[in-house]
Amino acid sequence: MILPRQALVLLALLILLAAASLAAAILCGSSGCALPAAQIADIFWQLRLPRALSAFAVGGLLALSGGLMQLLLRNPLADPYVLGISGGAATGALGMLLLTPAAVMGGQWLLQIGALAGALLAIGLLFGLARGALLRLTPSAFHASAGVRLILTGVMIAAGFGALITLLLSMAPDTHIRGMVFWLMGDLENALWYGAAWATLGIVLLWACINAARLNVLAHGDAAAQLLGVRVLRLRALTLLAASLATAVAVAVAGTIGFIGLVVPHALRLLFGNDQRLLLPASALGGGIALTLADLLARMVVAPVQLPVGVVTALVGVPVFLVLLAKGRT
Repeated sequence: MILPRQALVLLALLILLAAASLAAAILCGSSGCALPAAQIADIFWQLRLPRALSAFAVGGLLALSGGLMQLLLRNPLADPYVLGISGGAATGALGMLLLTPAAVMGGQWLLQIGALAGALLAIGLLFGLARGALLRLTPSAFHASAGVRLILTGVMIAAGFGALITLLLSMAPDTHIRGMVFWLMGDLENALWYGAAWATLGIVLLWACINAARLNVLAHGDAAAQLLGVRVLRLRALTLLAASLATAVAVAVAGTIGFIGLVVPHALRLLFGNDQRLLLPASALGGGIALTLADLLARMVVAPVQLPVGVVTALVGVPVFLVLLAKGRT
């Protein structure tokens, strides 16, 4: 366990690394790091800056959501997508792509509204179907059976939306398929909602920091939390809601991007321990850094072709998580 002074130093280093990753993502891209003077303004303001800001905010949302989910479910394999929210968002987005020609021809706001609507539908289903698991007090940390029931509910919701996604892809014309599949693998190319992503990240992170001490108590069990005056059921529901909304906005902005919410909280937990006052802000910073650098690689590794950023996060995330498993860190 690190000392508080060391934790502050590590957080400061993460902030510096975040600034450096944003600077690199803005200065470099598929056309290289050196541009003719006439092109600098357009590329900087219209392409690179919005994309870098979007990548950082989405990465922060996913990692923060993953940290909250792992705390709530007491499950190291929990990630932002475990409860089917990404499936709902994907169904909404693909349905909009299929049914609305304007979404295919550049009306990205229609696609993102569809994704957000689908994610909110999934959240509503989750809260409606799993209210029994959320509203039951247990003497220990979030009871195993209640956590399993919540996860299974999410898995079934995800399976249902997965079937709908397959149906939509099978019905889509050939001209739509590539765009739909590309979005499913993570797409930051049309970063129009980065302002909404940053606003959501700020709200969820502020809530997490204000409630971090209560979340630390909640991790030790319902009985201990109640004895210390924590409103357990309310905090549990709000934690799930905060994680769900963070995931919904992230998926609506950038599609389904895996491994950020799973791997980043794990890696940072090795440095910061389980103190949520340190871990949650660090996760937001670490997730933003990870996705910003992954997107930079996606733009540059086979330039001028741009890879889906979800491919890069999976190629990096899989070996990192396997190393953590091999070392018994998960």
